[in-house]
Amino acid sequence: MGAVAKHSSMVFYSDGNDHYSQRVRLVLAEKGVAVEIIDVEPGNMPEDLAELNPYNSLPTLVDRDLVLYESQVIMEYLDERFPHPPLLPVYPVARAQSRLYIHRIQKDWCGYVDTIVAGRSKDTVIDRARKELRESLVAIAPVFADKPYFMNEEFTLVDCCVGPILWRLPVLGIELPPKHGKPILNYMDNLFNRESFQDSLSEAELDMRD
Repeated sequence: MGAVAKHSSMVFYSDGNDHYSQRVRLVLAEKGVAVEIIDVEPGNMPEDLAELNPYNSLPTLVDRDLVLYESQVIMEYLDERFPHPPLLPVYPVARAQSRLYIHRIQKDWCGYVDTIVAGRSKDTVIDRARKELRESLVAIAPVFADKPYFMNEEFTLVDCCVGPILWRLPVLGIELPPKHGKPILNYMDNLFNRESFQDSLSEAELDMRD
């Protein structure tokens, strides 16, 4: 752990292009946490990261003697460590529902995003992922019309997972139809204009939408 002593008490190793890293940066921004963010290119990992994280993966959060390296675990830790503003509902049923939404986003959308971004599959596989993700978003669009945030009156960890995916739609090659996609487009405007969302963006992410 000696490598961390040079840094402030909380250090976040982040990939500026990665939606999983942006999730955490969004939580950090929302909470106003003092943190040193180290922008890492996946092909050029710092030596101390391999010592801290057995998977040598991003994102990785170091908080004094604690090292966390799974975005959902990091997000929930930060929400408990810095309870204001709370980003998960207080009541167990609503809290469980939020966790289930995050799980469904992971299962239903993140695989498509990761396939498109990696660009290592056959063109037909990437095209199918693009088509499936677009159709899934359009199908769920009416849900976004009900409340200002995802299935909630308040901004939550679910929005921290959805927002980074929607921000990347242009680079994913996905355009939502103006009519059927309108509830999502309105949600995106609301979310993207949020101060914490703007603060969460890396230089690479800023370039994703000119």
